[in-house]
Amino acid sequence: MSNDGKGRHLSAAPSPAASAPTPGELRGVMGRFATGVTVITAAGEHGHGMTANSFTSVSLEPPLVLCCVAFTARGHAAITNAGGYGVTVLGSEQRDLARYFADKLRPLGAAQFDGVAHTPGPLTGAPLLDGALAWLECELVQTHDAGDHSIFVGRVLSARTGPAQRPLAFYEGGFRDLDGGSALPRSA
Repeated sequence: MSNDGKGRHLSAAPSPAASAPTPGELRGVMGRFATGVTVITAAGEHGHGMTANSFTSVSLEPPLVLCCVAFTARGHAAITNAGGYGVTVLGSEQRDLARYFADKLRPLGAAQFDGVAHTPGPLTGAPLLDGALAWLECELVQTHDAGDHSIFVGRVLSARTGPAQRPLAFYEGGFRDLDGGSALPRSA
């Protein structure tokens, strides 16, 4: 990296010989980025739930979040048809729920929530899983095609937190429990 003389850092241009990473290489690199784990849900006749770690905050004013969903995922049509989605942020005790909602062999539609403790969101009807760290209900306000996924931007309609517990994390292709050690000090 070099400096442009005005205090800005300039990155070196990519080598002309460099090629784009393969899907496997990109998956390996992105696997080193630890994320939280959510279950994204949609209400309706063909309601759906899916485990997702491709979720983040976009804006506080207005309150916006996003999730990324593959065009081929069953949840894609469910979110589009429902016009919104719920987000359940999972705690470390909910690893089995993360696995269940990632299993392509689970039942379709509302039947996939049979036996799963949940509450319909009061504003969207999206199933919100009981015992979690936090919940959001979102109105779908923008959809952007990006590669083989859609980026669903949701305006947050409601947000609440549950009892404090350790979060469930996703790292190197697996669910992980954080050690619960003390937080690092914030930098000034």
